[in-house]
Amino acid sequence: MRPLALYLPQFHSFKENDEWWGSGYTEWTAVRRAKPLFSGHAEPREPYDGDHYDLSDPAGTRLSIQADMAREYGIYGFVFYQYYFTGHKLMERPMEILLSHPEIDLRYCICWANETWTRAWYDKQEEVLMKQEYGGEAEWKAHFEELLPFFKDERYIKCEGRPMLCIYRTFDIDELASMRKCFDRWAVEAGFEGIYLVGGKTAGETDDRGICDARYYFEPGYSLKHGLPPLRSLSYKLSTGSRHLYNKIFGKEILERRIPIEWIYSSISDRDYAENEFPGIVARWDNTPRRGYKGLVYTGASPAGFKETLCKLDKVVPSDRFVFINAWNEWGEGAMLEPDKAEGFGYLEAVRDVCGGSDDQREQENHGDRGDRGNQGDLGDQGE
Repeated sequence: MRPLALYLPQFHSFKENDEWWGSGYTEWTAVRRAKPLFSGHAEPREPYDGDHYDLSDPAGTRLSIQADMAREYGIYGFVFYQYYFTGHKLMERPMEILLSHPEIDLRYCICWANETWTRAWYDKQEEVLMKQEYGGEAEWKAHFEELLPFFKDERYIKCEGRPMLCIYRTFDIDELASMRKCFDRWAVEAGFEGIYLVGGKTAGETDDRGICDARYYFEPGYSLKHGLPPLRSLSYKLSTGSRHLYNKIFGKEILERRIPIEWIYSSISDRDYAENEFPGIVARWDNTPRRGYKGLVYTGASPAGFKETLCKLDKVVPSDRFVFINAWNEWGEGAMLEPDKAEGFGYLEAVRDVCGGSDDQREQENHGDRGDRGNQGDLGDQGE
């Protein structure tokens, strides 16, 4: 399989976050303030090398380190989240730095994280911070022009000669078919064969309009909402409800939501995937750094369980097919492949053991098995 790791750029401060969450806010702010909420709860998490890095470094030093590490452990590429709101960009600096440093050896593509921003981390979903709107052709054209320099980058992942663009919530875009036609036309004018559009299968509504070329599973959210057997789903809801009621009655703050990660792994490995569906998998998940006792912890996570599920997927997923891993560096959600002091390099080693590391990958590329560098070749938050 070709593992793609979702990538969060929120490791630098910027104006809007300073206004909404406090001066100097980055993902590390939430990570550092985390507290253990039950016996054995490994919080706060600490980077293996102790470096709470800043992705706004114009030299791209951390991006280069991450690229080398990903390649060494068999990650095919990164899927960078893009936060674009009809002309307003958030967290764009790391991707711009990457683009300005072509010497960083990293395949990548973009996932438009097209959600409205609210204060959901504080249970205030009704308080809108940045509304996601889509506009018409003029607004779509402006967005395409923002994407085009990345599409032209030789490192950008392409499928069948088309830049691969992922969209997190396609069901939110009423005019997706018209937008897709425009993007295809503009891509052809730019010298491509069109756009290779990949929509997310998330915990939200399903999108069966058939507009996308492929779909990727966003885990663990999809399996929690759509993949659990009825009895397991009921058990989770009952245990969550009872803890919530206990907190409300007695004024306590015990963690309300816990679920065995093995339930999610079973759903992932037992599922039948269509030819144009890319499986998803999560390494681990714990978003209490962001949400405290209102967060959700997937218990029992370990590199061994992650590796076992990867092995099961590898037996049924063709070698030229992507698998989407959540995530490279979602530290605030505890969903990261990056090494920490508690687990070391265990999750990265699992990927390498199943999918091969840099030496294996380079050898296959030299024999033409994986297509041109940066080109995929022909293809036959929500954790809660």
